[in-house]
Amino acid sequence: MAGFLKRLMPKRFRKKGLTIPVVRLHGAIMAGGSQFKQSLNLAGVAPMLDKAFAKKDAPVVAISINSPGGSPVQSRLIFQRIRSLAEEKNKKVLVFVEDVAASGGYMIALAGDEIFADPTSIVGSIGVVSGGFGFPELLRKIGVERRVYTAGENKVILDPFQPEKEGDIEYLKALQLEIHKVFIEMVKMRRGERLADDATIFSGLFWSGLRGLDLGLVDSLGDMREVLKRRYGKDTKLELIGSARTLFGRRVPGVVFGEGKAGEIAAGAVTGLAASLEEKAMWSRYGL
Repeated sequence: MAGFLKRLMPKRFRKKGLTIPVVRLHGAIMAGGSQFKQSLNLAGVAPMLDKAFAKKDAPVVAISINSPGGSPVQSRLIFQRIRSLAEEKNKKVLVFVEDVAASGGYMIALAGDEIFADPTSIVGSIGVVSGGFGFPELLRKIGVERRVYTAGENKVILDPFQPEKEGDIEYLKALQLEIHKVFIEMVKMRRGERLADDATIFSGLFWSGLRGLDLGLVDSLGDMREVLKRRYGKDTKLELIGSARTLFGRRVPGVVFGEGKAGEIAAGAVTGLAASLEEKAMWSRYGL
């Protein structure tokens, strides 16, 4: 009905140009978050995606991705939500890579019907990685004894305060292979015949956008504004869809500051610092 009424209006009163909703997915992909550190996860991006796909007059939703990866579960959940909304609302999804769409970031990019990148973007890293630290020697040096009591022989598998066990490592690697297999199947399903016949695609390597185009990991080179205006007209407007904000215009999770909360705030600060260091390490892997 709205479209019919719009056609009845004189041209001079009609809104000029198409407006395309844009969702920007930026950061490391992690399940948790705090007032000290925002993370990219389904809970955080779902409202933005719902709002973007609810734009009835837009034939397409543009998604900008800049992520070095992170949680495979959150990556897949975001991917699935985008595809579900695209099918439900009958809209195309165009994904634009900024600095990097690697590992989980590339998994999300697979939700696009088309993927665009800058020639100098980083794409790929189709693999699974787990990392950590071991402290058994440190505990011994400072005279600390680790005491753990369990019901279940594998409850302390990969405990960083105990020496590594060959069986634990083998179990972790088997788990990684299962997740890697899911990732590979997603890439093949979404990219299909566009993929080059190159065994290194699934090796965990990453490439520039230029090389990614040759390998079939992306469809074209270009930036969002240029591509959308060329495709939908010079009067096309981009509408950035933001997340919910507080009265003061900042994205701040609900945290109660008051009596008895000092310990929680301090713990949150420590957790936020650890998350920041982890995210910094992820970006650094790609020279960023």
